[in-house]
Amino acid sequence: MPYFNRNDSINFLTKLTPRRLWNAAKVYSSYQLTRLTGKPVQWGYPISISFEPTTSCNLRCPECPSGLRAFTRPTGMLENNFFRQTIDAIYQDLLYLIFYFQGEPYLNPDFLTMVKYAHDKGIYTATSTNAHYLTDEKARQTVESGLDRLIISIDGTTQDVYRQYRVGGNLEKVLEGARNMVKWKKAMKSKTPFIFFQFLVVKPNEHQIEEIKKLGKEIGVDQVRFKTAQVYDYENDPHQLIPGNNKYSRYKKDASGKMKVKGGQGNHCWKLWHANVITWDGLVVPCCFDKDATHQLGNLQTQSFKETWHNDNYQQFRRALLTSRKNIDICANCSEGLSVWED
Repeated sequence: MPYFNRNDSINFLTKLTPRRLWNAAKVYSSYQLTRLTGKPVQWGYPISISFEPTTSCNLRCPECPSGLRAFTRPTGMLENNFFRQTIDAIYQDLLYLIFYFQGEPYLNPDFLTMVKYAHDKGIYTATSTNAHYLTDEKARQTVESGLDRLIISIDGTTQDVYRQYRVGGNLEKVLEGARNMVKWKKAMKSKTPFIFFQFLVVKPNEHQIEEIKKLGKEIGVDQVRFKTAQVYDYENDPHQLIPGNNKYSRYKKDASGKMKVKGGQGNHCWKLWHANVITWDGLVVPCCFDKDATHQLGNLQTQSFKETWHNDNYQQFRRALLTSRKNIDICANCSEGLSVWED
């Protein structure tokens, strides 16, 4: 099984409770009933949620609204009190919490405090970082927080290649941060976090796939994973990011030579039934493809999460997706149903 890790899997299973299992069963059943009938049925509450610690970022990645400073929505930091109030309302059903949407999580000074709070509620916690802020002290605090999964984005094995996508980044800082994490995990005899390198395969770095495997082994991370890249203007690919190796591309040419997303887009979406995203200021959006929060399904500053999950906006969006997914803008470049991880 690709990317299976025994320790991480066992740790994940320890987060299951009878209530969370029952909730997951209700969510899955309602999704299958929806597909069978073509009518939106939603039982239970999300199994997984992405909570945005901040929209701020130190890098300028070319396909990232945060890096490009291209948001039309407000930018800011998630407040600890608001985070706690939200988690208190949903933790009994929630199994998986991702501290990431846009921005660099470690820029939020309360980030690890929030991780610890979720950990103490028995939720599996994960985050993704560019690793520039994993100092020796932050690495120690990360292990102490109980974080379950740490994804380190590293898209090159040499500085000249790395900086082509991670604009403004310093590869040596990333490697130093990774070494700090491995060191403290060993020193504290901790099984968490599960640390892996995420190598976003793009044209400038696809020749370094074997090299990153060796580098990951040398540093001692638990795994190296390869992810296909989302390209906004994939028909023109202005930054020349789509790799030549088709295995690592989300796109392919049709009979006319025009680029299109691999796989068909049926009028269904598991993501919309089992997960969602909460922005730093409390907006609830369908998924991670709505980076600018254009489809606001609720606002947790004015409505509880459980009220939002079953409100008219959500039902209307689910109904629209079941009718014609291709007419929803954020679905046009969606990877739902595709494998975005390749070994």
